[in-house]
Amino acid sequence: MTRTQKPWAVRTARDRTEAPARARLLDAAETVFARLGHGPATVADITAEAEVSRAGFYVYFASKEEIFRVLAARVRDAFLAAQDVPGVDTDDTRAVAEASVGAFITACVQHLPLLRLLEQQARTDADVGALWEEIRERPVHRLARYIGRLAEQGRATPVAEPLVLARAVGGMCVEFARVAAERPDRYDDAVREVTALYLHLLGVPGGTAP
Repeated sequence: MTRTQKPWAVRTARDRTEAPARARLLDAAETVFARLGHGPATVADITAEAEVSRAGFYVYFASKEEIFRVLAARVRDAFLAAQDVPGVDTDDTRAVAEASVGAFITACVQHLPLLRLLEQQARTDADVGALWEEIRERPVHRLARYIGRLAEQGRATPVAEPLVLARAVGGMCVEFARVAAERPDRYDDAVREVTALYLHLLGVPGGTAP
């Protein structure tokens, strides 16, 4: 008799990563953690929010702690992706600045409650701590490398060392994102003001403080 495998037995790791149910669980987990906090939140809360069975949860994640760490990695990737500006002329420094600042502020606004929880959990969970360090440092160092290239090419005259400037821009994005989170009508103003400050600090022709 021919043995037949259960459907999930023949699914690859890639299939599991890209499955719509997994994405729903991640979105639901972020909502639940933001609403209840890390400690009180349960797998049952997450599955109820996602409308996925408890068994379905364990197809993708081993525990509440694992899905929290996956969420942390997703936030890290969102901030790194903010520096990828598809459809924007990479030779247009002003356009790149506006697009990347807008994407970064959007990511901050979207994940702000989770960011607060990640910072808290990082103090007691080494794995979350490592991810939190990546969230804080990798986008900054990536931006610093970009600023350094602009300076080497003579397309910018930064007022400070690239890493110092990158930290300043990242800090401005976070602060303005907090404003935009409380006042969504201020989002466009936030992007415009941070972009103008960024270009001013870069020393890009035409980049002036607001």
